[in-house]
Amino acid sequence: MYELNFGYIWQHFGRLWWGLVLGLEMALLAIAIGVAIGLTLAIVYLAASRPVRVLVSAYVEIFRNVPLLLLVYLVFYGIPTQFDLRYGATTSFVATLSVYAGAYLVEVFRAGLAAVPPGLIEAGKAIGLSSWQRLLYVRLPTMLRISLPAMSNTFVSLFKDTSVAAVIAVPELTFGAQWINLNSFRIIEVYSVITVMYLAAGYAILKLMRWVEKQVSVTRA
Repeated sequence: MYELNFGYIWQHFGRLWWGLVLGLEMALLAIAIGVAIGLTLAIVYLAASRPVRVLVSAYVEIFRNVPLLLLVYLVFYGIPTQFDLRYGATTSFVATLSVYAGAYLVEVFRAGLAAVPPGLIEAGKAIGLSSWQRLLYVRLPTMLRISLPAMSNTFVSLFKDTSVAAVIAVPELTFGAQWINLNSFRIIEVYSVITVMYLAAGYAILKLMRWVEKQVSVTRA
């Protein structure tokens, strides 16, 4: 009869802890780059000509409909082989996750910008704001408030996606669990522990985003 034994897991818990820290760091960096990509392309989409909008839409559809695992393999194994490039596994994964995140965030920001009430834009025109000033002082702050709930879900999802990095030997949380399992065959114990760790980290991210939502919300009298 199988008996639970967490001794080996606690002995090597540092490998799991630092794997979680690395996963959070990769998620944070990928989210930051993804936000920059998504916001830039969302603004371009709303202001540019039809050919440019088609290109942005193509980027979004390609990266949203191709599995992240396939993209990770392509960037880490395919591109260096074809173009004689050299980069580490962590760099490769962060770059892949950033572009992947950008594709989702383009749609989040585009929908948020489109949802800005026309009356606010007209009010900006009425007080003499230029188009860039209306974007900076009216549309973007309002879009942020509208988009935060969707951004929260996207950020949690991107954090969970860092587990895919294990397939190219990035020493994040899932890779650490695989190492412990291979050396102890304690699959139930180790995956139970990292499940709790993923849940706790994801919940913390969600609570942080909910706090941000409250800070930027408009209080109505």
